[in-house]
Amino acid sequence: MLESKKPRARDLGIPFDGVPGKYNAITDVDGIQVGFSTIIEGNSIRTGVTAIFPRRTNSDHSQSPCFANWFSLNGNGEITGIHRLAESGLLTCPILITNTLSVGICRDSLIR
Repeated sequence: MLESKKPRARDLGIPFDGVPGKYNAITDVDGIQVGFSTIIEGNSIRTGVTAIFPRRTNSDHSQSPCFANWFSLNGNGEITGIHRLAESGLLTCPILITNTLSVGICRDSLIR
């Protein structure tokens, strides 16, 4: 199967301030860390989680709070913990991206 790549906005001449980082990735931003885990078993299990740490982790694996906000494009999907973020304006833990049925275990794992 051939993959067709969609053109990037910059390739279409859409202007942006600044220049891309070395890897043109979120990890080009100083202090951001990204990790992931993928599980593949047999023909039917395909799942995983991506963790985005907006600040470097401290020696005790905690995060220093950072200012944050949120936006819901279409209202679908689960955004667990959004009430705390909306009230405080601070993000105090990693951002986890996963499938709908794994939201609970991701939340529980962060609490531990």
